[in-house]
Amino acid sequence: MATKPRQRTTATATRGERPVAVLLQEALDDLKRHASQATRDGMARYAIPADKALGVSMANIQAIAKRLGRNHELAAALWATDVYEARMMTAYVDEPARITAAQMERWCRDFDNWALCDTLSFALFDRTPHAWRKVEQWAGRREEFVKRTAFALLWGLALHDKQAGDEPFLRSLLLVEQAASDDRNFVKKAVSMALRAIGRRNPALHAAAGVVAQRLAQSDSTAARWIGKDALRDLAKHAPRGDAKGLSRS
Repeated sequence: MATKPRQRTTATATRGERPVAVLLQEALDDLKRHASQATRDGMARYAIPADKALGVSMANIQAIAKRLGRNHELAAALWATDVYEARMMTAYVDEPARITAAQMERWCRDFDNWALCDTLSFALFDRTPHAWRKVEQWAGRREEFVKRTAFALLWGLALHDKQAGDEPFLRSLLLVEQAASDDRNFVKKAVSMALRAIGRRNPALHAAAGVVAQRLAQSDSTAARWIGKDALRDLAKHAPRGDAKGLSRS
């Protein structure tokens, strides 16, 4: 009887059993070779702090990560460097099944910009078994990027979790309404994107998201009105056939 191939279980069981320290140094050296001052200077245009950055494009970050492959221990070492690009790389290097809720909490508290928050939410956190629970936990937090992560993660789940039924998304619409009055730019944009993504999943969720968006559009809160109207515009563009007229942008 054929035996299954042995799966990697330790950090050294990759790329010829090489130690994590060696892989980490190679990754950092590779990042430095692809760094440019022009890229670093351009980060400010996208509201990304450059004080911990080398200046490496996203395409190069992803290419280096692909060469490294998945390695949970290496991801931890990359995160510990506090280098922006090394931390971005963890989204493509870490192993979702091995990530703990405690690790997600630690890393989320370290987020200091939208790019790290969104990339890890879309490419890593939403593939972990803790994703839905973290949406609920983080949605009520006060810290700006922790709260953004809740809705970036919900946004990611709406796009990527093909197995989920409607119920968790319907429950999450309450979280959207509760957070809609937060006028911080990085929070309200993520709340809006989550609402829009939920509404794009299927006709039933489109209808439910539309009801929430209409309610928000008539709110006394400036932030909630912006979210509601922003979502209504998008939902009208992606309405099931014949439903667009029912979405008012008042």
